[in-house]
Amino acid sequence: MTAYIEEGKQEGLQEGLQEGLKQEALKLTMRLLRRRFGELEARIVAKVQALSTERLEELTEDLLDFDEVEDLDAWLEYPGLEND
Repeated sequence: MTAYIEEGKQEGLQEGLQEGLKQEALKLTMRLLRRRFGELEARIVAKVQALSTERLEELTEDLLDFDEVEDLDAWLEYPGLEND
């Protein structure tokens, strides 16, 4: 029984760490997007918030190549089509 409790604690800790990493990635990405484009439409914010941690990290890099908010919108609409 103790092993199950320890396993549960470890899983909870791991989930908490993953959620914390995602929140930090989201916070950074949103700061950079707002600095580049100003306030964003709610629908764009919702799409960004729904991204995984990996996709948020990709977006943080890719947004350096965006010239206008439409580039961001296209990136969000068609994942995988951005220029690598």
